[in-house]
Amino acid sequence: MGHEQQHVSEVRVMAQAFVLVNAEVGSEDEVIEELRKISYVKESYVVYGAYDIVAKIEADSMNKLKDIVNGKIRRLEKVRSTLTMIMVEE
Repeated sequence: MGHEQQHVSEVRVMAQAFVLVNAEVGSEDEVIEELRKISYVKESYVVYGAYDIVAKIEADSMNKLKDIVNGKIRRLEKVRSTLTMIMVEE
C-alpha cells in the first residue's frame, strides 16, 4: 500500500484555483454547461452574491492554470468578468 500512495503523490495536481465568474444576466446555466466541458474544471456552481458562478480548476502547472483561465474561461461568450483565487499548498 505504501507504494500506491507514493505513486499517487507523483501525479499530484500542482496548481488549483477557484474562479469567480460574472455572467450575462440569465446566462448562468449556459455558462455552467460550457465550463463543465473544460476538462480542467473539476466543479462549478451557480451562487448568489457578487459573482454568479464559482468554478474549481486543477492543472499540472501555474502556466497551464493561467492558460485555462485566460484562453478558455474568459473567452466564453457570456462571461463578463472573472476573479481567480490561486489555492495555497499547505
